[in-house]
Amino acid sequence: MTIIPAVIPPTPRPRVWSRDLPAGAALAWLAAGWRDLTIQPFASLSYGLLVFLVSIGVVVGLFAFGLDYILFPALAGFMVLGPLVAIGLYEKSRRLAAGEPVRLRAMILVQPRSGGQILFTGVLLCLLMLLWMRAAVIIYALFFGLRPFPGLDHIAPMLFTTPVGWAMLVTGGVVGALFAAFGFAISAFSIPMLLSERVDALTAMGTSVALVWNNLAAMLAWGAIVLALFLVALGTGLVGLIVIFPLLGHGSWHAYRAIGCPRAARAGGAVAAQAAAR
Repeated sequence: MTIIPAVIPPTPRPRVWSRDLPAGAALAWLAAGWRDLTIQPFASLSYGLLVFLVSIGVVVGLFAFGLDYILFPALAGFMVLGPLVAIGLYEKSRRLAAGEPVRLRAMILVQPRSGGQILFTGVLLCLLMLLWMRAAVIIYALFFGLRPFPGLDHIAPMLFTTPVGWAMLVTGGVVGALFAAFGFAISAFSIPMLLSERVDALTAMGTSVALVWNNLAAMLAWGAIVLALFLVALGTGLVGLIVIFPLLGHGSWHAYRAIGCPRAARAGGAVAAQAAAR
């Protein structure tokens, strides 16, 4: 006689990566970033001014070397490198939370606890940006052939008044969104983690992807805020970066504290385990 064993449901697994945060949490991170900016604002605004000057230098350099055809992909690619460039702002927010003195020198010459591991992530983000810029050039060639770039004065009519232009915009937008999503996923929490914790780059990037995916509502809202404010900065001729970039940098640190901080992850895992035990 065959006895069929009783079916035992699997043991509930703690949701280590999820924080169950609503989309509105992104506004709280933005408000916390504003508070950090207004505490010793000279350091944050000086950092934003430095980012603005470097950005203007890059734009001028593109025109000087006849590379104006990659201006728009380069501006879009700046969002991929943003988390890496903002590491000094993360350092200020970390120091404020720890009660340590804030110095502009310490924000510029950051010494991450992970050491050289952050360079690996930085190189990967730079390669991702270069790959996106090359993909943008290829997309242009696929739709317009070997036609020379008409210049910024004529590119808008070519894109917005022709079916081929609209097709290229849609295709480029989809491809660019994929690059941006990947860059956002691997860097949103990995850079702050590499700054404050002793962890290797691959672990930090993998953890960042898992945290973004499992807290999608809040992270999509935060990504929308970042995109909207970046467009505002572009609308001001990049001058808005002086305030907007520090604001987003400090806010990103608070997003890390709310979702990606290892101590918060351990606490969240412990609470989930206790709930499962009950």
